[in-house]
Amino acid sequence: MAKNSGNGTGAGTADVHLIIQGKGGIGKTAVANILAQYLNSKGKQAKCYDTDPVNASLYRFKALNANKLEVMEEGQVKEMAFDGLVETMCLGEGPFVIDTGATTFIPLWTYVVQNRILDLLEQHARRVFIHVVIAGGQSQLDTLQGLADIAQSTGKKNIVVWLNEFFGKVRTPDGKPFEEMRAYLENVEKVLDVLVIPDRNRNTFGEDMKRMLENSLTFDEAVRSEKFGLVSKQRLSIVRQDLFERLDRVAVM
Repeated sequence: MAKNSGNGTGAGTADVHLIIQGKGGIGKTAVANILAQYLNSKGKQAKCYDTDPVNASLYRFKALNANKLEVMEEGQVKEMAFDGLVETMCLGEGPFVIDTGATTFIPLWTYVVQNRILDLLEQHARRVFIHVVIAGGQSQLDTLQGLADIAQSTGKKNIVVWLNEFFGKVRTPDGKPFEEMRAYLENVEKVLDVLVIPDRNRNTFGEDMKRMLENSLTFDEAVRSEKFGLVSKQRLSIVRQDLFERLDRVAVM
């Protein structure tokens, strides 16, 4: 794992965080949500954008003040709709958190590669973090392939991998961990760090997290809400502290 610089992911107000993956329903919005809350907790007011034309999940979290980017026109993704967002990221004050859906993954990443958007952002002194979710269980192979595709086309060491164990441990059939998988070993020079969203007791922690997300609440809102009992609030506080401490240890370039 890369060495920590001591600044954490939220060190700069010009940082751009792209959460991308071709597979839907694996926790991309949860990662965007956690990132935005973490950045806000560090005194950085995250500028959130939801580019999912089908399920604008991040946009529903009112406390995050996410902007919904309209990218569909006559049933097709209009790639030039990303131009304004890129200009905002180049010239505006961030940090920026961009949540993408499975529908926009291929058009958005093709747009980024063809237009050399990462270079453009770098020219404007923007640090770019590409957050890629790997899910255990049935989605593991698809998400590993998504990581490989993204790593092969980025050309930079800017990927933060999130291992979402809610759907199962990320393991090979013979029990090897992610760090021994081909998708990681062949692209390790592109990976800044690896974060784990651990699978906790689904009957307690899992249910609390599910209710919080279904109600589009942040951790702070849920802890203050009458919808959650005292012990549920304690469990959510534990999850928040654990995730934020993991993000504190993420290395930056």
